[in-house]
Amino acid sequence: HVKYFRAPDDHRPIAIFIGGEFDEFDKFPPFMESEGEMRHVREAYDIADPVLERTTKAHITDNSWPLQIIVLERNPGGTTLPHYHVPTEALPDLPTRHQVLICQSGKARVGIFTRQGRPLGEVIMRANDVMLLLEGHEVEFLERGTRLIEIKQGPFPGTDADDKVDLKVTAA
Repeated sequence: HVKYFRAPDDHRPIAIFIGGEFDEFDKFPPFMESEGEMRHVREAYDIADPVLERTTKAHITDNSWPLQIIVLERNPGGTTLPHYHVPTEALPDLPTRHQVLICQSGKARVGIFTRQGRPLGEVIMRANDVMLLLEGHEVEFLERGTRLIEIKQGPFPGTDADDKVDLKVTAA
């Protein structure tokens, strides 16, 4: 399943949780309108029916975001042509650097906060769960051997103190 955390004042997205058992492809279909787009998908992914992409590929994030999360599920033999991705516009000037957490093993509690320190909730991450964090968060490891992979926008500013802003938590 997918769970969105939004700021109560302006409903901006703060975090997105994607459970490891995700199967809601029909709620997040890729955008394919023209015959040209269909032809590209047919050729790039070596599939006869591009409409099947709507049941095997989910675009979780808004297309305008600087980090995109896409869930792919393919049968054995599914392929893509060799490729890389190019920016079509400059990255937006954002107040935070976006971060992805992937739970490889174990269990961790992730608390979600606005930049102003307002708590919005929490999730328990388990193996194969993914989170996109756009603003404040805290992590508590709950089991021995818990392993999280953290992916965030760079470059790293040099020190941990320069990399983050510690929040003063407010009342919900």
